[in-house]
Amino acid sequence: QVQLVESGGGLVQPGGSLRLSCAASGRIFSIYSMDWYRQAPGKQREFVARINSAGSTSYADSVKGRFTISRDNAKNTGYLQMNSLKPEDTAVYYCNGVVRTSISRTTGDNYWGQGTQVTVSS
Repeated sequence: QVQLVESGGGLVQPGGSLRLSCAASGRIFSIYSMDWYRQAPGKQREFVARINSAGSTSYADSVKGRFTISRDNAKNTGYLQMNSLKPEDTAVYYCNGVVRTSISRTTGDNYWGQGTQVTVSS
């Protein structure tokens, strides 16, 4: 099995920064993509950012220019650098990974972390 564990959330003032981490462990041959999603109270979970195995990235319009996604393949860890945070960024942030668990598999399986709370407030 594969486990994803997020960390780095917390309380920050508007305009501040946080860096989230997503550490993957377990039976991992390779990670195809790592995504970040978020869910605010009373709202549906929404896409935030994606990075694929080649390092290509994509972002939701609401975070473009403020958030940066990256990954360290040697550590099986993904990151989300969040700058210029706004109150509307307040949410639980979830990491999602598509993981190839063995050389004999040609497709990946989808895994979610447990989430980390980000609160932006003065």
